[in-house]
Amino acid sequence: MIHYMTKQGPAKEAKGTRSSLKNLRSGKRKKRPQVMEHPLSSATEFTNRELGWLNFNRRVLFEAEDARNPLLERVRFLSICNSNLDEFFMKRVGGLKRQVAIGISPKSSDGKTPMQQLQEIRTQVLKIMKEQSHVFSKVLRPALVQNGIHLLRWTDLTVKEREWTQKYYVRNVFPVLTPLSVDPGHPFPFISNLSTSLGITLKHPDREDKLFARVKIPQVLPQWIRVEADTAAGSTDLRFVNLVDVIKENLAALFPAMQVLNVMPFRLTRNADISRDEEDAEDLLEMIEEELRLRRFAEVVSLEHGPHPDPWMLQFLREELELSEDDVYELPEELDLDYTSLNIFADLNIPKLKYEPWMPVVPSAFLDEDPTQIFQALKHSDQLVHHPYESFGASVEKFIRAASDDPKVLAIKMTLYRTGDKSPFIKSLIRAAEDGKQVVCLIELKARFDEERNIYWAQELENAGVHVVYGVVGLKTHAKTALVVRQESEGLRCYAHIGTGNYNIATARYYTDLGLLTSREEITSELVEFFHYLTGRSLKNNYERLLVAPVNMFTRFKQMIERESEHARAGRPAQVFAKMNNMEENDIAMALYNASQSGVDIDLIIRGFCCLRPGVAGLSEKIRVSSVIGRFLEHSRLFYFRNGATHPLDGEFFLGSADWMYRNLHARVECVVPIQEKALREKLWEIIQAYLKDQRQTWDMHSDGTYTQRKSNDPGIQGQLMVAAKSKVGTSGEEEATTEVNQ
Repeated sequence: MIHYMTKQGPAKEAKGTRSSLKNLRSGKRKKRPQVMEHPLSSATEFTNRELGWLNFNRRVLFEAEDARNPLLERVRFLSICNSNLDEFFMKRVGGLKRQVAIGISPKSSDGKTPMQQLQEIRTQVLKIMKEQSHVFSKVLRPALVQNGIHLLRWTDLTVKEREWTQKYYVRNVFPVLTPLSVDPGHPFPFISNLSTSLGITLKHPDREDKLFARVKIPQVLPQWIRVEADTAAGSTDLRFVNLVDVIKENLAALFPAMQVLNVMPFRLTRNADISRDEEDAEDLLEMIEEELRLRRFAEVVSLEHGPHPDPWMLQFLREELELSEDDVYELPEELDLDYTSLNIFADLNIPKLKYEPWMPVVPSAFLDEDPTQIFQALKHSDQLVHHPYESFGASVEKFIRAASDDPKVLAIKMTLYRTGDKSPFIKSLIRAAEDGKQVVCLIELKARFDEERNIYWAQELENAGVHVVYGVVGLKTHAKTALVVRQESEGLRCYAHIGTGNYNIATARYYTDLGLLTSREEITSELVEFFHYLTGRSLKNNYERLLVAPVNMFTRFKQMIERESEHARAGRPAQVFAKMNNMEENDIAMALYNASQSGVDIDLIIRGFCCLRPGVAGLSEKIRVSSVIGRFLEHSRLFYFRNGATHPLDGEFFLGSADWMYRNLHARVECVVPIQEKALREKLWEIIQAYLKDQRQTWDMHSDGTYTQRKSNDPGIQGQLMVAAKSKVGTSGEEEATTEVNQ
């Protein structure tokens, strides 16, 4: 298992961009990376994180192949699989390559060096790319044709369609294109991350030497062009041709009188793992802005290209981009280069080929049209909300909106990790600050791939008078918390929301998350202290109710697991249930192994990778690990410990922001809250049992790290939870949930 901080300067960029970086580099010499290899590293006890993640993406890809899913949703799953793989290369492969380049070799959980992991990753990625191609060309494309949706090559077009497409190209595409050749007067061009290009081998008619040119496929244009010619009368078929193919077939106009010897589509992925030493930064905001600029020029970690490449061109690209053979991936078909472009088809308005629209219900406690009544409801009882089955807008968003408008509210404090565009939370906080309320917002600038958006919102909030802080130096703040302080007749009263998901109205429609809204003093008083920790460097370490990372969460979780072992050895009821995104904390895993050997029943529902090995004789026979993949992204974190209780509802329930991963428990600020009201514990117990009994969307993990899907045709856990939500008191309250999940 690897725990390390990288403290070197920016990655070496491709030729041609070096002069652009001179003004961006810091003059300060960077320190050599500090590496701490976890002492628990064993191939027999743990699986590999990277390979586990690739296995997860295979499960996402299976959703694209599974005929039980609506066709256009399957197309979206293929797009998601491709997007996931891009992010994996940017974040994980980039980090491993950096370790190799600077000569450090910390071992993974299963004892592999960075180079060994890169070799195994390549083997698995080649298989996934082949499987993606099969799903696209042999499964989805024919099924789309059967439903009147045609994804065409230039050679598939009729004469009239080619004429129409040629005119479209001249009017809408040709003026946007910028051919860039490479010669002594034209240096090798900068090629942006995840952009698709055409590499072209040219020859002057009077010379023998070859020239390289590059044409970027404009991302501002539709990547699939709907052909509006030669459709049979009365036909409802939709015919699309790929933009890459159209440009490829019309290159002559870009290079008049030159000979086009060869054309090869290709695509680059750059490293996003650019780590800086924020302890040395005078201004964290300025450091993150510089990091974003540097990321644009980061080293290339992979090159994907179409079939049958020109060897001269491929060698030229490898030399210019400084890539080895193992960094290059040949794809079976040119149309397979970027499946994320297929979202245009997933978005088609063809209801019979999509999931039935889902409208979240509004829990009865939030039905009152007077938004301030939410405070009266919370004084009466805690409220547990389960998204997207229950409305996020009518509960959590309404809570903050009511606080911003209520003249009795004196202060609002929030943590924002990924808040999205056009955020109503930002508007509410700005309105509250303008009305004279004390408003504090912690914005996590280091939320990967959301840094630019978060910088923008931080500046907007500061301009409105909100107190903006960026958290604890050296730690990402991942907690999902909000605190409202209200003046009431009996004095000040605090109200809180602690959840598992981001304050993001878009993702709330397709991420499964849990949240607690409460006015319990024993919870809110500690949340006040928690915000003091975030904003004022409080060193409080004796939280009694809240589990706060990196203060007491790891210790408390480990102690509760060890307590279950003691109960089991004493013959008392003992059980552990945990649901999370990923698991890679080997000290926790060892505690679970010991608990299993003591007789504790352990069920882990982990969507992504799990480095613990379940079902190993003499080690983990009583541990079961499963993964749920479906319409919604499983994002909630839920924990249960039986604690010797005769009745299961008398056990301990927790929810919050943290996975059982080293980074979450030791290197991030996280918050987990206990659930105390009996009615809410009953609701959580029903949710737990529904997950454990699912036979449709659940994959069971084996001790070797492979998974097997349960094959029932029943609605699946997510379908069951939608039915259950509809049966409860409430009304529809939000827009339809989309399907862009599992990223």
